[in-house]
Amino acid sequence: MMLKDKVALVTGGTSGIGRATALAKLNEVIAYAQQQAKVVIVGRRIDEGEETVRLIQDAGGEAIFVQADVTKEADVKAMVDKTVDVFGRLDIAFNNAGMGGENPSLIEQTKAEYDRTMNVNVKGVWLSMKYEIAQMLKQGSGSIVNMASANGVIGLPGVPLYTASKHAVVGLTKAAALQYAKAGTRINVVAPAVIETDMFEAATGGQDEAKAYITGLHPIGRIGTPLEVANAVLFLSSDLASFVTGETLMVDGGYVGQ
Repeated sequence: MMLKDKVALVTGGTSGIGRATALAKLNEVIAYAQQQAKVVIVGRRIDEGEETVRLIQDAGGEAIFVQADVTKEADVKAMVDKTVDVFGRLDIAFNNAGMGGENPSLIEQTKAEYDRTMNVNVKGVWLSMKYEIAQMLKQGSGSIVNMASANGVIGLPGVPLYTASKHAVVGLTKAAALQYAKAGTRINVVAPAVIETDMFEAATGGQDEAKAYITGLHPIGRIGTPLEVANAVLFLSSDLASFVTGETLMVDGGYVGQ
């Protein structure tokens, strides 16, 4: 019954890991608590967001979609306000919205590339936490999981901006977790290696040779799935992790342990 009566907000919830987590929250509630999930899907793409809501509702759960751009403060405030207006509280937040893709040569990168990456991956997490924590402090409890990456704990050539942004997410999480630990709000990071998402397809250009190379970098012998990351997020979100805060949970098939 670890998610009974919980209200969970998922940014970047229209595809990939965010969508899998939203659906997995529903499955956990049905399986363990026989209770309907209350999930707030946040994203920019209306069609995909409403489709995810329908999938949850068709399975007997409760969900709404809120269109928002996490780089815009007014949108972020509105997504939290809407959550509280509809469901009365905010128990769990998974700040999953993010982006990749950049010129691999640092000296050829542009200010626009820098601003775009940092705005989505860092500013978006910071703004989301700002309003999520404020609500959780009013309630006296809450759990936040931020999306980082294996690149948030190591360096990797060819993606300096992405790597810097994910290191920033890890640092933000640790500092916020310590600041609000005694206030009943836990804040953690999930850090996947390569996961089977649209971002992976884009990075490899759909080429089998590129996919095989990247797969071979993982000691477990394959890349991960969105559901495997979602399971880690579910653990950190739940009371099973009640003594866990400020931590980075690697979901990387042994990648960083090499």
